[in-house]
Amino acid sequence: MTHDEARAQFPVFERYAYLNAGSTGPLPRAAGDAIRARLERDLAEGRSGKAYIEGIFEARERIREGIATVLGTSAELVALTESTTRGCQVVTAGLGLGPDDEIVTTDQEHFGLLGALRASGARVVVAVAEENALLAAVAPRTRLIAVSHVLWTTGRRLDLARLRRPDGPPLLVDGAQSAGAIPVDLAGADFYTVSAQKWLCGPDPSGALFVRDPERLGVALPSVFSSQGSEIDGSFAPKDGAARFDSGWIGAPALAGLEAALGVHPDWRYEGAASAAARCRELLEPLVDVVTPPGESTLVSFRPPSDPTELVAALGEGGVIVRELPGHNLLRASCGWWTSEDDLRRLADGLGG
Repeated sequence: MTHDEARAQFPVFERYAYLNAGSTGPLPRAAGDAIRARLERDLAEGRSGKAYIEGIFEARERIREGIATVLGTSAELVALTESTTRGCQVVTAGLGLGPDDEIVTTDQEHFGLLGALRASGARVVVAVAEENALLAAVAPRTRLIAVSHVLWTTGRRLDLARLRRPDGPPLLVDGAQSAGAIPVDLAGADFYTVSAQKWLCGPDPSGALFVRDPERLGVALPSVFSSQGSEIDGSFAPKDGAARFDSGWIGAPALAGLEAALGVHPDWRYEGAASAAARCRELLEPLVDVVTPPGESTLVSFRPPSDPTELVAALGEGGVIVRELPGHNLLRASCGWWTSEDDLRRLADGLGG
């Protein structure tokens, strides 16, 4: 599949230089078609019956396999969630943390992770987003290190292997800006979340959670999908593997769209995305202060030459979609394997290039 052929799968590119997959990825035509077809089926035949329910469970297992392939792991270690946020909540709740425990995190995390850490009841220790600083913050009371693989602000990639020590606390990784964007090596992670609506181009809601050792994490947020049998008093037998952490209902149309989206990514997606990000910074560096280190991720964050809110609006009017990062005085361009030279030149032109 050529770049033009792969890019043609996304109708949004017919109008926009869409550079915002770090928030929500472009939806491929195949996903839209699958969603519409499933809605038509449900309109005509209803949403009940044995075949309907069995179809839901079968689709979930196919998607579990697909996400496991993206992560380079086995399906038995993947739970399906509605979002990265829910995955973080599953982990922090399952660890049974309390006020005598500590969690070490960085000063560059998204609230999708921070909210779960704060709600855990543990003391949250915030360190500079750098490996040595994080390791220095680990103390005898540290029960968890929780970080993003790729920081949503600066686009810097953290070295997971350095953070996970054999005798150290487990590592929870927010993979919102990495899964589907860069090759993922789970060797350093005990828990790894996926935002499938971002770089995997799935619909909302969709996400996943990798759990290295499902038996060692408590099931604190059970759902109808996580149990293989329950009693009238609420006691239940959890499913085998990470499926015991499956959360919430994902409707049949969203499942159909996600399954279709997982099938549109070419074999060269990581190389293509890395090349697009490198080209983006090449075009932007003469114009703005780029803060993302080279070669780290598919995000290119930069300090705007004018008011960030007004600049995002002006770029949008010109058909260029980027993200403002409120409170950081940064704009962020998300470069996927689908990004073209024309997309990037339109962004540069909009910045005065």
